[in-house]
Amino acid sequence: MSTLKVTNIEHGSTTDGGIQLDSDGHVTIDGQQLPTAGALSNRNLIINGAMQVAQRDTSSTSSGYHTVDRFKNEFGGVSVTQSQQTLSSGSPYDEGFRYFLRLANTSTSTSASSAAEIQYRVEAQDLAQSGWNYKSTSSYVTFSFWARSSLAGTYYVTYRDRDASTLQYIKSFALVADTWTKVTHTIPGGSDVVFNNDNGEGLRIMIVPHYGTNFTGSGAELDTWHDRVGSDYFPDYAQNWSNTASATFDITGVQLEVGEQATPFEHRSYGDELHRCQRYFQHSFQGAPGTGNTSNDGIVSVGGSTTGNTTSFIGTGRIEFSPNMRADPTITIFDLANPRNTGKCMRHTYGSAGTNNSSVGAHDINTKSFVVRSDGSANASGIIFHYQAEAEL
Repeated sequence: MSTLKVTNIEHGSTTDGGIQLDSDGHVTIDGQQLPTAGALSNRNLIINGAMQVAQRDTSSTSSGYHTVDRFKNEFGGVSVTQSQQTLSSGSPYDEGFRYFLRLANTSTSTSASSAAEIQYRVEAQDLAQSGWNYKSTSSYVTFSFWARSSLAGTYYVTYRDRDASTLQYIKSFALVADTWTKVTHTIPGGSDVVFNNDNGEGLRIMIVPHYGTNFTGSGAELDTWHDRVGSDYFPDYAQNWSNTASATFDITGVQLEVGEQATPFEHRSYGDELHRCQRYFQHSFQGAPGTGNTSNDGIVSVGGSTTGNTTSFIGTGRIEFSPNMRADPTITIFDLANPRNTGKCMRHTYGSAGTNNSSVGAHDINTKSFVVRSDGSANASGIIFHYQAEAEL
């Protein structure tokens, strides 16, 4: 058996395209890197990395899961608006991205405890079964994303092992002001890395515009798995995003895959991404759920005939989840008032106006379904309500 050793294979009439092999044997075809491990499809462990789905809303001034699904935005000591924004030209629009997630600073803060971050929490079993030998230093995952900030500087990402307490891996990246940049980080395994084969949080990825000096210091080492020292989550930041009025920080095209090389982003359909997101959050509303959405599209109605009125128990309505949720969710029920009351329903009889702010409860909650009943209030034969169900990590 013989071996042909070449670095490039091209057509005789051109030097554009073809097959290239680097010194490690990795293959690039027509400029596109092939995966170094894992499958060609379904390789992106990130859900909604193209920022398509925003079930809850497109803008919020609160920390937490409020806009782009599966991305939790946390901030403190500074006022921030998180939002889903649209792209219309340039990079990364030219690579098929139409949305991005933005953090916008709406105040200034010199506080040492100020912080703003974008979190993605990876389910542990997705990592445990990904094909990554996370205990081996010669096995890798690669994290890639597009980033842009109005403030030039060096920023950080931490990869925090949530099944191994304080173990973390920190990487840096540099941005030029107002310029989209493709960031790629390759993370090796480590002998102390642990990911349980369960539905809990395994890896927390934190892309961070700013941490104040209360949370930074020399105990945060770059490019190595290490136990966090005290509150040293990151090295000190040279620039101060939190103290820069109207500063913005944007990301899109987020991908986590097994192997040493970043491959082209795995674009999935909106329907596919929505279905994956609904494992963690789903609701009955047409549009963003909440007390201010007074549309009755999608409401759930149980009973409500012209007879059988009672001031006591009415039920039971069973809601089936699609798909099944990650864990037993937290259920919020809304009546039909303007604004809606939470933890309440409308008790009604066919042909009557109905009574809002009536008692209601969610029972027998599990990953597949829950039931709703009203144990008493206005004289009626049925109940009407909206709901939301959350099982985020």
